[in-house]
Amino acid sequence: MIKSRLVRNLGAAALVAVAAVAGAGSAWADDSVNTGYFGGVAIMGYDTVAYFTDGKAVKGSEEFTYEWLGTPWHFASKKHQEMFMSEPVKYAPQYGGYCAGEVVGGGVTVNVDPEAFKIIDGKLYLIYDVRNADDFAAHAAEEIPRADANWPKVAANLELDKYH
Repeated sequence: MIKSRLVRNLGAAALVAVAAVAGAGSAWADDSVNTGYFGGVAIMGYDTVAYFTDGKAVKGSEEFTYEWLGTPWHFASKKHQEMFMSEPVKYAPQYGGYCAGEVVGGGVTVNVDPEAFKIIDGKLYLIYDVRNADDFAAHAAEEIPRADANWPKVAANLELDKYH
């Protein structure tokens, strides 16, 4: 009896863990975070919270750093750092910070332009350049579902590339 209750409780705990991971959404199908070619910092050191609060790209500071998913994230202020720490998935860019437009096509562009971003339905999308960001936003109803569908495969390929 005790053993069967333990098995049921462990099974329930496993289901809760799976649901929590699945609930994180398309932004974090795995722990792939784009750090670009240089620097090893998420979004090239830009403050991901500022996109939401200031509506623009703002360079972060090493003074306000938080490591999430094995990657340092920089913020312009202690307040932004704390906001991110309390809800990282809310503020993190979709598709690990890779170019959303490239994910639509099933690939990735490592370097994004931190100034080329769009917030659509409360989610941050980073793009390779400003012109393409406007195009992505204009076609978001078609592009986002395609990118969401492609992201698990793209993320798996990124994971494989780490080991080759």
